[in-house]
Amino acid sequence: MAESPLARSPLAQLAAADHSDAGLSMRELPFRGVIDLRLDQRDKGARDAAELALVVALPEAGLSVIGPAGNVLWLGPDEFLIVTEPEREIAVAASLLGALRGRRAAVIDISDSRTIIALSGIHARDVLAKGCGIDLHPRSFAPGQCAQSSLAKARVALYQLDDAPTYHIIVERSLAEYLWLWLADAAAEFRGSSFTTSAANPS
Repeated sequence: MAESPLARSPLAQLAAADHSDAGLSMRELPFRGVIDLRLDQRDKGARDAAELALVVALPEAGLSVIGPAGNVLWLGPDEFLIVTEPEREIAVAASLLGALRGRRAAVIDISDSRTIIALSGIHARDVLAKGCGIDLHPRSFAPGQCAQSSLAKARVALYQLDDAPTYHIIVERSLAEYLWLWLADAAAEFRGSSFTTSAANPS
């Protein structure tokens, strides 16, 4: 969803706040583009065409990869999410549609129905573990990995960016405020050294 004078992120109503919590940072990444890409595995050339448009090899199971278009996440054998910078989603979707014309594929811009919460810090893994069934131990889930899961009963796509660790959580707009408040509450026990939250941070 391109940012405009009328655009409002789903977490904009939450005031930015600073707390003293153990090395945790939580912020919204509003207006990111999110494109759902479906490829019919019976069409042998569809994957090649998508990779040509994205200028990156599509990731294998459970992985994500960063390319010129943005971060590409594997969601299933025939499904990928492309997360772009604000206002890039229209151009990326158009490029994919052009490359996949006549192929067994679907390109759907779901940016308006999603937002992203970034959670980072030494206790980020502990906070997520309270409501997520994925094994987030570094031996099982490391930078570059992604998964679809339930987090506090909300359906999300989750991927890890670095060893801080930093996680990006893609969630539906209608559940964003609920999940934000749940995460803040789940982090409460770690208060004591530098937890910061910032809603609707465009950076």
